[in-house]
Amino acid sequence: MMEVDKMGEAGYIEALYGLALSHGRVQEEMPSVAERLCAKDGGHNKFLESMVTWWRIRAPRYWWQEFDTYRVGATKQSESTMHTLMRRELDRTDFVPGVSQDIIDEVNKSIADGDLSAAKKNLPEGFMQTRIVCVNYKALRNMIVQRRAHRLREWQVFISEVREQVDYPQLLPKD
Repeated sequence: MMEVDKMGEAGYIEALYGLALSHGRVQEEMPSVAERLCAKDGGHNKFLESMVTWWRIRAPRYWWQEFDTYRVGATKQSESTMHTLMRRELDRTDFVPGVSQDIIDEVNKSIADGDLSAAKKNLPEGFMQTRIVCVNYKALRNMIVQRRAHRLREWQVFISEVREQVDYPQLLPKD
């Protein structure tokens, strides 16, 4: 049910130029240097901060709560419930499987009554929300290291999709 789609990526060449400056090496040698340094923290892999990706992610609110842990190297723009929740009646496709129809009906009653406060208070964590995320490779690396064995299945989906869609997966942690 979660959707992760890369919208764009930039900065590889620029990051390698910066890496070449730091190491006093010629540009042609930098891809192999980058692959050697990408897993080294403590400033050795800071070139990853210059490699930026943009994603369209549709995920449940409970996953977004955990994603919001990552504030450095990641920015988000969301499908705001404040501005979009009251525009239409919700249906099962707006939620992860397992959300009770009674809960959906309660939220829809609040929407029909024009009561935004009640609709937001009753909105379950299984409500699907879309965000556009801008995140650099260093932050992606950190997410993969910290969440690859996480209990929420959505983290494995996210990590798998990121690895499949980035232009330079060799710069991200392996399993």
